[in-house]
Amino acid sequence: MASRIGKLDVLCSMAIASVLVLGAVPVWAAAQGMSSASVSKAAPAAELFPPEATWPEGGDSAPAFTPDGKTVFFTHRDDAITIMMATLHDGVWSKPQVAPFSGRWRDIEPAMAPDGSYLVFISNRPATAGGAPLDGYFGGKVQPGQGGNIWRVDRRGDGWGEPVRLPDIVNSHSAIYSPAVAGDGSLYFNQPDPVTKKSHVYRAQAKGHGYEAPVALSISDGMHPGYDVAVAPDESFLVFSASRAPAAANQSLLFVAYRRNGEWTEPQALDPHLEGIEARLSPDLKTLYFEAEGVSHGKKHGRIFQVPLQAYVPSHG
Repeated sequence: MASRIGKLDVLCSMAIASVLVLGAVPVWAAAQGMSSASVSKAAPAAELFPPEATWPEGGDSAPAFTPDGKTVFFTHRDDAITIMMATLHDGVWSKPQVAPFSGRWRDIEPAMAPDGSYLVFISNRPATAGGAPLDGYFGGKVQPGQGGNIWRVDRRGDGWGEPVRLPDIVNSHSAIYSPAVAGDGSLYFNQPDPVTKKSHVYRAQAKGHGYEAPVALSISDGMHPGYDVAVAPDESFLVFSASRAPAAANQSLLFVAYRRNGEWTEPQALDPHLEGIEARLSPDLKTLYFEAEGVSHGKKHGRIFQVPLQAYVPSHG
């Protein structure tokens, strides 16, 4: 979306000033005879990602951590939109700096390979050298200069190499957004459904040094948009955002789906409900991160929030 990182058919603002945890006793808890009091302990309200309290003014989202959890890349929005990075030393996060491979183009939505050997991200940078920034499509119309292709940047010792655009079989047009990387290198992302033009989640199977043709997932069908997938390394489950029931009007809820016998289960809203976008999983699968509306330096922005993953996705598939 235009005001929140160029999403496809995601509403441009959230209706809450902070994350709300809604609902009564979740079904999984009731089945185990748990009380509402025990559920409140098992599924606590979302909290602000701690370094957000001191990080610069602006909107933040899509935290992508190295496997040791000590470096994080994320999208930052103020006068410009870019990818920034911060490091953890003695329990304290550093002041964010522009990532070495970002800073010129509209770079967003970093996602780390589970082994930390490379990172992918979305950029409007030209598909060919000397070309124009890519135009995108979301919100039901063309968005000049806000397009997206997936680019990859490899880890080089203590630094990072030069970004490389992924092949056309993945970047088939200029409205590719929200990548995620599975343990075998397969990619998840969203793009417009060819018929409805609403956001639809796709998966491209890694093959050799490339990818097979992307396949649309059943978790979204073009009529019920799905976006911002975070996938477990073994692809046993994924978390994503959708503006579908039981979401209210102008709301994006977080959903979970499990892969069983090679098929994805019907998505279910996290219970209690969480409103948010840009889901990410911590490397140890203990924490779920997402963007929701919060306050930074006295102003409302998208900020990074977190919850214990086990409290909201107890079975992990």
